[in-house]
Amino acid sequence: MPRIFLSPSLQPYNKYVGGGDEQQYMNQVADAMEPWLRANGIQFSRNTIGTSVGQAIRDSNAGYYDLHLALHSNAAPEHLSGKLYGTDMYYYPYSAAGRRAAEVLAENYRKIALHPDSVRPLPTTTLVEVTKTNAPAVLVETEYHDNSEGADWIRSHVEEIAENLVEGLTIYFGIPFIRQVEAPRCAVVVTKESPLNLRKRPSLDAPVVTQIPKGAAVTVYGEWQGWYVVGYNDMVGYADASYIQ
Repeated sequence: MPRIFLSPSLQPYNKYVGGGDEQQYMNQVADAMEPWLRANGIQFSRNTIGTSVGQAIRDSNAGYYDLHLALHSNAAPEHLSGKLYGTDMYYYPYSAAGRRAAEVLAENYRKIALHPDSVRPLPTTTLVEVTKTNAPAVLVETEYHDNSEGADWIRSHVEEIAENLVEGLTIYFGIPFIRQVEAPRCAVVVTKESPLNLRKRPSLDAPVVTQIPKGAAVTVYGEWQGWYVVGYNDMVGYADASYIQ
């Protein structure tokens, strides 16, 4: 199953018009993403408030991740302050996977954006969270926060932004989007004798991640058309719901 490094802004000094700051609201978006990530079987690690961007990059590079996703909001140069709108999805131009992720996320984000025609995937060779990560990376500038319309939109759309970004991730990773979020549940495998296959996708043709013994305890995170998103021994995948109680 996919694994991402989630890196919300560590910049409390970037103040929003009307109150609050970039670190505050981007961490709220990351908080809101977590239940959808779990429900959809996307494993994640996350940066820590009070550290630096450099530390976030080191933490990301210390593990194996399929995508590094940085969450930010934007501010215009001083001579244009309060006059710009839009959403930018930055990627490293020499990363085909990063570019594809930015394009997929941008296309999906247009469904909810304040200004859909101003959502753009953009290459960059200067943003270190895109250029210095081992994993393909996308840095999302969710909207401009130095004008009242953009700041108010972010504040009032935290849940929608979170849901949309996770949906975009499922499109990028080629897995179904489970919209209904429930609290994780403890469960037991109830096969007759043989173990239960844990698969990469909700299909009998999908590769098997591991086999879960009869009677083993698992955690159910989400449900998709007769399949459960299941956690077992630090592994996550899809299992036939009829064999889990």
